[in-house]
Amino acid sequence: MAKILIVGCGAIGLDLGNYLIAKGHTIIGLKRNPPISNVIKFNFFAADIASARDLQYLDTDFEQVFFIVSADDRSEQNYRNLYEIGLNNLLNKFERNNKPPTWLFVSSTSVYGQSQGEWVDENSLAQPDNACSQLIRRAELRLMNLKLENTIVRFSGIYGPGRESLIRMAKHSPAIQQSPPYYTNRIHHQDCVRVLAYLLEQRLAGITLESCYLASDDNPAPMWEVMSWLARQMHCKAPVTKKVSNENSMNKRCTNRRLKDLGFQFQYPSYKEGYQELIE
Repeated sequence: MAKILIVGCGAIGLDLGNYLIAKGHTIIGLKRNPPISNVIKFNFFAADIASARDLQYLDTDFEQVFFIVSADDRSEQNYRNLYEIGLNNLLNKFERNNKPPTWLFVSSTSVYGQSQGEWVDENSLAQPDNACSQLIRRAELRLMNLKLENTIVRFSGIYGPGRESLIRMAKHSPAIQQSPPYYTNRIHHQDCVRVLAYLLEQRLAGITLESCYLASDDNPAPMWEVMSWLARQMHCKAPVTKKVSNENSMNKRCTNRRLKDLGFQFQYPSYKEGYQELIE
């Protein structure tokens, strides 16, 4: 069993921690304001990773670190506090360990700059054009160059309980680009947790992981298709056609072949399974 630190510990980190502690691992969650809940089965270390002083008394003997942070907003400074200053503080802290931990770093498909509906995989050029995604990309490179065993997991758009923006949007007959198709990519919250747990289990079983995995479901569907389907399921008015926009910076199709070749199977392989459950 491993001693594991989960940095960030939002909704995904909490569910992951509860899952892993049930498997017998020792889990510490690191969060600025730890939650108080009877359903959380592990302990927390309260700290802001952007403050080296806050980390003064954090243990350094972790075998595994999950880095699952989310910025308070889309400002460049908030991203810098997490992906540059915060990451640097943690790495400096763990340098004191004779055997630094292995990292599973949660990234985002926003590191891809492709915007014309192209297929992307782990070997595709990752050259984002906005400052926040550039900070994430630099953090990826730092960890990959630091230790061969470190692994990056790029999640696409996460949805699930509490992440229901498309359902709310579909109720109001939104204007959506129909042609050419504007592709969207997503992964259900529970599959995010399952991916991270699965990768850890493979590593502990002695399987060598790749340096990067793209985690997105089997169906990178056009937004028009998704919104039209949601409207039908909820008996709402259909979306209306939107003029073609030149601001489709996220228009790409993500393939999960590497992750599935490792043996992972999605509980929610497309938006239909996940959103049908949310609607019901």
